[in-house]
Amino acid sequence: MAVKQKILIVDDDSNIAELISLYLTKECFETMIVGDGESALLAVDSFRPNLMLLDLMLPGIDGYQVCREIRARSALPIIMLSAKGEIFDKVLGLEMGADDYMEKPFDSKELVARVKAVLRRYKPAVQLPPDPDIKCVEYPDLVVNQTNYSVLYKGHPVEMPPKELELLYFLASSPNHVFTREQLLDQIWGYEYIGDTRTVDVHIKRLREKINDHESWKLATIWGIGYKFEVK
Repeated sequence: MAVKQKILIVDDDSNIAELISLYLTKECFETMIVGDGESALLAVDSFRPNLMLLDLMLPGIDGYQVCREIRARSALPIIMLSAKGEIFDKVLGLEMGADDYMEKPFDSKELVARVKAVLRRYKPAVQLPPDPDIKCVEYPDLVVNQTNYSVLYKGHPVEMPPKELELLYFLASSPNHVFTREQLLDQIWGYEYIGDTRTVDVHIKRLREKINDHESWKLATIWGIGYKFEVK
């Protein structure tokens, strides 16, 4: 028996959400309904949908922010649903990473057809077993990969010289661990490096210019000692 594809329906109007679920269930999809943005972000990890139908006007975190946060960490197909039919709203939604945009009210048959069309276009990458040699750390809105020397901040690549990236990766790999400037010099520049601890301060300053403190983490100064990657 074929495994049913999962559709996450995010809409605070329960009547609309139930109606959408009914039509999709008839087409042999498995559905889950949530009514706010925060629940949607949690459901992406727990329900693991193949596609999300995302209303824009949600309580708390709105649909635009939900889309933005998902795109920072996932290629999950998203179809936005909204009563806003202006071209500006559609373009904004698509530029944020939505795969399609439907204006309310919509025809149920068209919705089902668009869901199927987006799923046909989307081919997820082959899942490979974890590679123990890959050096990568991930936090909300931040991915630091020392294997391919790349940094993603809020879904966008950030250019960094090798030592900046290595310093950020080293700190982020040991969250809440305080390192002295001397320890950081030894780890990043090596014991043979001829220089002083101000080198570390300069690199931390440059990192802070490129990535701002986040509500979940930050590059923290421990006065008189050194630095740590603080996770809240």
